[in-house]
Amino acid sequence: MAAKSDGAPVSLRNEIPPECPSRSDPRPPQRRPAEQRYSLPDCCWTLCALLVFFSDGASDLWLAADYYLRRDYWCFALTLVFVIVPSVVVQVLSFRWFAYDFSETVESGTAAAAVVAASGAEESDFSTKDSGERGAGCTAGAGVLPGPGTAGGARGCCRVFMWLFQAIVHIFQLAQVWRYVHALYLGVQSRWHRDPERRHYYWRMMFESADISMLRLLESFLKSAPQLVLQLSIMIQASQVLPLQGLSASASLISLAWMVSSYQKVLRDSRDDKLPMTYKAVIVQILWHLFTIGARTLAFALFASVFQLYFGIFIVAHWCIMTFWIIQGETDFCMSKWEEIIYNMMVGIVYVFCWFSVREGRTRCRMLIYSLTVFVENVALTTAWYLYRGPRSSDFYAVIMVCVVASSYALGTFFMFVYYCLLHPDGPVSGWGYIVEKEVPLESLASPASSLPPDLVSSPPRTLQRTKGSDREQGPGVDGDVFQVRPPRGAQALVPHLTPRTEGPVIRIDLPRKKYPAWDAHFIDRRLRKTILVLESAAPVTPRIQYRCLGTPKEVMEYETTV
Repeated sequence: MAAKSDGAPVSLRNEIPPECPSRSDPRPPQRRPAEQRYSLPDCCWTLCALLVFFSDGASDLWLAADYYLRRDYWCFALTLVFVIVPSVVVQVLSFRWFAYDFSETVESGTAAAAVVAASGAEESDFSTKDSGERGAGCTAGAGVLPGPGTAGGARGCCRVFMWLFQAIVHIFQLAQVWRYVHALYLGVQSRWHRDPERRHYYWRMMFESADISMLRLLESFLKSAPQLVLQLSIMIQASQVLPLQGLSASASLISLAWMVSSYQKVLRDSRDDKLPMTYKAVIVQILWHLFTIGARTLAFALFASVFQLYFGIFIVAHWCIMTFWIIQGETDFCMSKWEEIIYNMMVGIVYVFCWFSVREGRTRCRMLIYSLTVFVENVALTTAWYLYRGPRSSDFYAVIMVCVVASSYALGTFFMFVYYCLLHPDGPVSGWGYIVEKEVPLESLASPASSLPPDLVSSPPRTLQRTKGSDREQGPGVDGDVFQVRPPRGAQALVPHLTPRTEGPVIRIDLPRKKYPAWDAHFIDRRLRKTILVLESAAPVTPRIQYRCLGTPKEVMEYETTV
């Protein structure tokens, strides 16, 4: 028997989960040909990410030490501040995540999930209820396992050692390094083991990769972006480029471009309704962001070298406008209202330097508006510097700098078109439609995942498929856009053409499915992660994740009143 969100027992075998049509994305549906596995390129990508991280941090510290030895204390202080403050913020956030994930308290629902799954129950269902908070997860079940603190002295010593080790790692500002190494270890373990251990390690690796991407993206735009503008401004004011300055600026620029592209890749790899991004596409996207961010920061540095006060006013005004634009778009990323506002403010910082998609559906109009805005701002900032530059800058030098800004932005735009026209995972884009639709392999149509309803997740760590096109077609006389919780009394339920898998535990989340490009609720809410990992390690089959369909207010009210 299964427990719905209000506690009423129902049978999974007699109830077919409702389909949830998606109206926001007219793109042709795509399916993955097979379940992804950790590969050698993934391992090399993680090692390269570690190299980028060390290069960025080491070059900044080396440059700060050089400023100190040259008795340039003002540049030394600014360089060091832009290294330490963002790093401390990221370490605090990382340790907070670790403290929650490794806490000794085990929720009774999670423990009950382990009991039911390990006992070989025929079917089990666990539900989450958002009462007040959007991410307040609570599981239904009976039975409690003893907490880790009661497992004995040896286990207690191991836990104390892990707390001490993580504290030392975070004090020495190495949380990202540890998470990269841990993700590498989990990925290798997923290759060495077979099911079900392989699925468990791969799921944990994707969770760790999501955390690293969010932490590194935050750190890059709090540290590398202002550091790049600072060093470029110092070089322009001094009319000379020191080797360490060039090294630090280059490392910061590469780190920014790398993390934006890496974030998008990990995001797509974790989604079952999106095709993964190839490494060729990632490299082109890195070049796209490398040149556009380079032109943007160089325009900032030129303007800031002459108008320091007005540059600060301009940055704050641009950030406020971008943040309000994002808030107006009603993003759906975090699990609470205040976290969503903080997230929008952080994305506003990203928008100061480059484009970053935060909403579902077509982004061409929004990208065009943003690109035109950035182009006009770059032209205005560079022109203001050219007209009011100091006497130390010759005309030849000024023309060279203007040409560098223009050519860099043009190259970035060229690589952006290459990505969208040739290497986009969903296929080449032309005009307002797709000129190529990828054929769905027969293997994917015959796979167990393809036989499930679109609001069920069966393969870790990805989410449900969308219902588009012919998938929305239902029997005669049935409105496909109406969400029905249960058939009317006296009427027989429609028999679907696909029978869902019913074995194994089910995690029902009383939240609408998170929209791309945000991660789903089970990637953001760490309480759901605990439940999923316990079920995955204990159950013989992969747990299924079911989200609530989101329709019109009338449909939602019917769902809430009839369940």
